[in-house]
Amino acid sequence: MARISPLVAIPPLAFAGLAAMFLWGMGREDPTALPSALVGRQAPAVPATTLPGKRQLTDADLRGGEVTLVNFWASWCPPCRAEHPTLEALTAEGINVVGIDLKDPEPAALRFLAEHGDPFAALATDPQGRTAIEWGVTAPPETFILDGEGNILHRHAGPLIREDYTNRFRPELDKALAAER
Repeated sequence: MARISPLVAIPPLAFAGLAAMFLWGMGREDPTALPSALVGRQAPAVPATTLPGKRQLTDADLRGGEVTLVNFWASWCPPCRAEHPTLEALTAEGINVVGIDLKDPEPAALRFLAEHGDPFAALATDPQGRTAIEWGVTAPPETFILDGEGNILHRHAGPLIREDYTNRFRPELDKALAAER
């Protein structure tokens, strides 16, 4: 009688393990969300540099008693261009929007703001990307919702446009604004 090698069981067991992982992943609340270890914690420090002629973003601006949006952006970033009208609309709505310009040549950033408008109440620059690393930014644009004490309430990776804005970001912003009142 021929014996069956135990190695024959490896492929079906590997398949079952992968299938279980995929089923678990599909059962998550929002499989597209990128969790942030900073949610619920104080916002990290911001750089002490800005663009010429712009108001310097400070740590005090993040703890000014009102909901604040911190937007990491760059002039070379196409999704940043796509979300720019949304940032301008949020500013027009009276929401405090501040920006951190990421790895951008100064002339290019200034030209971008001159051409497309400047929705930022204050700006910082992060030419080396060190601050982005401290905030856990993977790629611009990313926007953080902070409460009035500077605690991170929500992180949104990607541009604030279309259904992503209305279905994922705006409900979190409205919740933060309601808690502020």
